[in-house]
Amino acid sequence: MIRRLLARPTGVFAVVVLGLLVVLAVVSLFWTPQDPFRTDPFHQWEAPGPAHWFGTDASGRDIASYLLAGTRTTVLVAVGSGVIASVVGIVLTAIGSLTARWVREGTAVLLDILVAFPTLLTAMLLTAIAGGSLGVVIVSVGLSFGVTIARVARGEIRRIARSDYVTAARASGVGGAGVLFRHLVPNAAPLFTVQLSLAMATAVLAEAGLSYLGYGAGSNTASWGSMLSDLQTYIGVHPWSATWPGAAIALVVAALSLLGDAVRDATDPRLTTSDRTAGDRAAGDQAAGDRTSDDPAATDRPGATDDPSTSTTGVTA
Repeated sequence: MIRRLLARPTGVFAVVVLGLLVVLAVVSLFWTPQDPFRTDPFHQWEAPGPAHWFGTDASGRDIASYLLAGTRTTVLVAVGSGVIASVVGIVLTAIGSLTARWVREGTAVLLDILVAFPTLLTAMLLTAIAGGSLGVVIVSVGLSFGVTIARVARGEIRRIARSDYVTAARASGVGGAGVLFRHLVPNAAPLFTVQLSLAMATAVLAEAGLSYLGYGAGSNTASWGSMLSDLQTYIGVHPWSATWPGAAIALVVAALSLLGDAVRDATDPRLTTSDRTAGDRAAGDQAAGDRTSDDPAATDRPGATDDPSTSTTGVTA
C-alpha cells in the first residue's frame, strides 16, 4: 500500500509535508532557535538573517521560533480532532445503519439537522460558551465533523450491509459488532479516509480561524492563527512577516486534503484492480511487440507484410 501511495505525486507531496511537520513538532519540544515568547523591543521588524531566520515581528519576537512552536499546536489539533471525529462518526454510522428502523430514521433526521450547522460556527459557539482553550477547539471540531462523517458514510455503510457476504456473515452467527468492524468499516475505509483527512484539514483551519478571532488557544500557546492576527495590522508595511504563517497553514491543509485522496486511490480495491489490469495489459502489449521485433521470421511469414499486393494468401482467379 505504501508503494502505491508513493507512486502518486500527490501522495509523495502529502507524505513529505506531513512527515516534516511531525519532525518539526517533535524537535520543537526540545529546541527552538530562541524563546518563542521572548519579546525584544530593540529588535523590532528585523529582516530575515542568520540571527532571525524569518525576521522578527512588532514585539521583537523571533518568527521562526514561534512558527516552530506552533507546529505542536497544529499536530495536536489535527490528530485530536481526527480521533474524536472518527469515533463519533463510526458510532453514529453504526446507530444509523444497524439498529431498528425507527432508530435509523430518527438518527438520519438528527444528522440532517446537525450537519446544517457549519463546523467553524459550531466551534465558535462552543468555545464562546465553554471558554477559549485548545481542548475546547479540539472537542468542538471533532464533534462537528464527526457528524459530517456519519452523514456521508451512512449511505455507503447501508449499501455494504445489503451485500451477500454480510448476509452470509450474519447467517453464520456473527454479531452486529463483528459485522461492523470485520466487514462494514474495512470496506468503507476509503470513504472514511477521505472524510478523516478533510476533518483534520478543517481542524487546522478552524483552530487558525478561532485563534485569529481570539476564541482559540490561549496566549501561552503558540498558534499560527494568533500570529496572523498580530501581524495583520502591519501587513501593508511588512508583508513578508505574514507570509510565513499563512504559507504554513496553506501547505499543511493542502497536504492533509491530498493525503486522503492518495490513500483512497492506493487502498480502494476497485481502483487498484483497474490499475493492475491496465499495467498488465500494457506489459503484455510491450512483450508481444518485443517478440515480434526480435523474431526475424515473423516478417517472412505469409500475410505478415502490410502491403496487400504482396500477400500470398489471396485467392487467384
